[in-house]
Amino acid sequence: MTDSQDRAFMQRALDEARQADFPFGAVICAGDELLGAGRNSGARRGDPTAHGEMVAIEAVLATHGAERLRGATLYTSGEPCPMCMGAILWCGIARVVYAASIPELARRMPQITLRCEEIAARAFAPIRVDGPLMEREALALFDGK
Repeated sequence: MTDSQDRAFMQRALDEARQADFPFGAVICAGDELLGAGRNSGARRGDPTAHGEMVAIEAVLATHGAERLRGATLYTSGEPCPMCMGAILWCGIARVVYAASIPELARRMPQITLRCEEIAARAFAPIRVDGPLMEREALALFDGK
């Protein structure tokens, strides 16, 4: 994946975040193909697990099936929480790219401060974590600017 492709997919995740209940949005791709997108819809759905990453995973499962998640890349406006990172690992996603880091998010809202890299380091399967990418743009959403 090139830097320009990473930025293009991250921009799509940020676009999802702009439409979310809270500015968490995610997209999942395989190569240059967008497989699914999701945004935080927990307040609307009355579901505290409806994080952007979880909704994007659900979208891929519904349209492509579980096999398409294996080896995919997930882009997200905020570093995945432990719940989302666990789901990402169980799905076989190979790479996560995040915009805003958990330490930055924790300055703005309550957060579980366990970093996704820490979870990845103890995981049963290899996963690459990259970020922050476009953090300034993501934090502007969290700051309401």
